[in-house]
Amino acid sequence: MIVGRPERAPGVSLMKTTLHIAAACLFDEQGRLLLVRKRNTRFFMLPGGKREAGEDALTALERELFEELELRLETDALQAVGQFQAPAANEADTWLQADIFRATLPHAVQPAAELEELRWLDTTQPLPDDLAPLLREQVLPALARLQSLAAPL
Repeated sequence: MIVGRPERAPGVSLMKTTLHIAAACLFDEQGRLLLVRKRNTRFFMLPGGKREAGEDALTALERELFEELELRLETDALQAVGQFQAPAANEADTWLQADIFRATLPHAVQPAAELEELRWLDTTQPLPDDLAPLLREQVLPALARLQSLAAPL
């Protein structure tokens, strides 16, 4: 199921471009979520990026994690969270269709490639205002639902 795409209101144009991306919710041993900010941008988002022609979501994510964080994860370490859609944070008139996965980080990482900054997000605290729409409106609520389902009764 894909969530997040609103109905088109009368007189409102659709986004001109759709980017297909894959991204990861990477958690440290304290349960904090790793966020990244690309150079010359304002919003923090999940590590990952655009799928290349013919690439499946996992292959794209593995490539992007290595490019951005010099991180190699085994495919079986990545668990699917779902598919989501939202406006792109840093590209005008662009919609994202995202395959989102989650994993535990096996070791510390450093920003590489186009990344300017890393940040750890404690999802139990109030959210900062500089989170990308996909993360704030789609992924964090989905993670909260998954955690509530996994919580013992």
